[in-house]
Amino acid sequence: MQIYLPIAEVSVNAFLLLGLGGMVGILSGMFGVGGGFLMTPLLFFIGIPPAVAVATEANQIVASSFSGVLAHFRRKTVDLKMGTVLLVGGLTGAALGVVVFNYLKSLGQVDLLVKLCYVVFLGIIGSLMFVESVNAIRKARGAAGGAPAKRRQRTWVHALPMKMRFRTSGLYISVIPPLIVGVLVGILSAIMGVGGGFIMVPAMIYLLGMPTKVVVGTSLFQIIFVTGFTTMLHATTNYTVDVVLAVLLLVGGVIGAQIGTRIGVKMKAEQLRVLLAMMVLVVCGKLALDLLLQPSELYSLGAAGGH
Repeated sequence: MQIYLPIAEVSVNAFLLLGLGGMVGILSGMFGVGGGFLMTPLLFFIGIPPAVAVATEANQIVASSFSGVLAHFRRKTVDLKMGTVLLVGGLTGAALGVVVFNYLKSLGQVDLLVKLCYVVFLGIIGSLMFVESVNAIRKARGAAGGAPAKRRQRTWVHALPMKMRFRTSGLYISVIPPLIVGVLVGILSAIMGVGGGFIMVPAMIYLLGMPTKVVVGTSLFQIIFVTGFTTMLHATTNYTVDVVLAVLLLVGGVIGAQIGTRIGVKMKAEQLRVLLAMMVLVVCGKLALDLLLQPSELYSLGAAGGH
């Protein structure tokens, strides 16, 4: 069933969009990531212009994250205090990111920037996550019946000033690192149309030392507000939010997030991370190929920007 998207100016199969939304919703529930880092490139692949994909995807992430967060609230695995600190940084970063996005859009370079950002970030994050997850699985196998796990080491993060107690996470650390993580994620949210969970989740575990069980819910809590704010800025300054596309992705995403949260509980954290890392690397490879290979119709590049 073909449906015309007014802002994107293309016709797409409605069931394909519902399916993509559902798939990304499942990932959102399983991994605590908004899923935009996979959905936005998938939208490029089916012919949605990058500027529209970025702005509209931020909208879909709000819904699937909200759906996922409700499940985590019921389990009491959301650190609201930490989420609020990350949020302050995130809103600041999102405002900065939209300014950069609008400037590049006026220069006509935004499509290339968005795709290059994806290739670089997905390549780095996917590789690091894959190596770390494989090591974690090896350790888990080796540690069965072995020595007890060591206590977490004190790092430079613990030496910083402006300390605050985060009871749900069992932490007493400076608010500076969470604020910086929030700002970076906000900038990425605006430029790449992502929730930023694929950076935030590893940062919360390895940099801030948060327990894995509260990371997913806290990440989703912050993502809801930052991506909501980003969508509003894009809608009012760029006019690139396609409501028809957003609604179809939303419906799929909300259903998928509930399924994903249930699957996530049944699987081991290391197995989940290996799966996520492999998906990230596959999407990165496809995007890099698309940028490197000559398009079949050279005119399609010019036509995209012209009238």
